[in-house]
Amino acid sequence: MIPMEFFLVLAAILFCIGAYGVLTKSNAIVVLMCIELMLNAANMNFVVFGAYNYDIIGQAFVIMSISVAAAEVAVGIAILLNAYKIRKTTELNDSELTTMRW
Repeated sequence: MIPMEFFLVLAAILFCIGAYGVLTKSNAIVVLMCIELMLNAANMNFVVFGAYNYDIIGQAFVIMSISVAAAEVAVGIAILLNAYKIRKTTELNDSELTTMRW
């Protein structure tokens, strides 16, 4: 059986890659993907600790987290599509996307 520490290190590496992407990338689509990577690292921790404690609560949290992440992506993509339609860019550091209009 694979020790728990290997999964925790993998989750930490995935989380660090996602955090690096959120902090350094300027494309909004890439930032959303990095946020999803960070959420999946947290989900991996939930599953690992749930399996370690022989408890199903971790998997219940994962199901709730996946549903919240799906809603977050749907709202984020809708905002990005509208921003692209209006401003013709998805770059986050662009001054065009710093203001939203009604």
